[in-house]
This record gives sequence, structure tokens and C-alpha cells, in this order.
Amino acid sequence: MEIRQLHHISLPTTDLERSRRFYAEVLGLAEIKRPDFPFPGAWFRLGDRELHLIGGEEARSQGGDGTDSRQLHFAIRVASFAAAIARLKELGFSEEVAETDPLHVRVLRQPMTGYPQAYVCDPDRHLIEINAERLDG
Repeated sequence: MEIRQLHHISLPTTDLERSRRFYAEVLGLAEIKRPDFPFPGAWFRLGDRELHLIGGEEARSQGGDGTDSRQLHFAIRVASFAAAIARLKELGFSEEVAETDPLHVRVLRQPMTGYPQAYVCDPDRHLIEINAERLDG
């Protein structure tokens, strides 16, 4: 098997419109055309890949309960770490609230990985890592 690249990530969502708003407004992803499947969903451009949200009565959230990086998560790389954190704070995300709060952001400016990382959860508590090549600002 010759794997060429990761094509997409699919996430179940218990409230499609709420998740659609999160990925468009918080992460700034552009929604793209989706085939006319017999179940609800939404597709987004995720850099040079795709994010597929799957809704409907059978969809079950598989998210965790906080922003611990050891949970199942996917990571996105941003051009400016400072700009990403500023945008999250504009939207009400905070390092000062409990980790179980939906608006908690966990920020690691100098982690062992060598690049800055932040962790937020989507409305279904799927964990998303936001990282950058270097710490700016």
C-alpha cells in the first residue's frame, strides 16, 4: 500500500448548524460542495485537505471532556500563532476558565515539541490542536 497523503477527517456532530458555525466562524474554514448524501453533513476546506462533518440522528459525539493533548485530536498549522490566539480571545476563549468549559483554550507557548500549541474543543468536544512553526508576537 502506497499512502500519498491524508485526504480528510470526518467528525460526527450532534448539532450540524452549531458545528458548521464553529468551523466557519471560529476556525475560518470555507465550506465546500458536498455530494447529496441521504444524511445531513457539511464539508470544509482544511488547508489542502478536507474536514467532513456528519450529522443526523445516528451521529454520536466522540469528543472528550477537556483540552488534554493526550486525547484523540487533529492538528492544524497556522501562519501566526499570536493572531490565532488573539482571534480565539476575541471570540471569548480563555486560559482562565476550567478545562471543561467549552470556551477553554490551553496555550503552550514553549512545549517540548519545539513549536507553540493551543488546544480548543468544537461544540461536540472534539479536540483541535492549533500550532505554528514558531512563536511570534
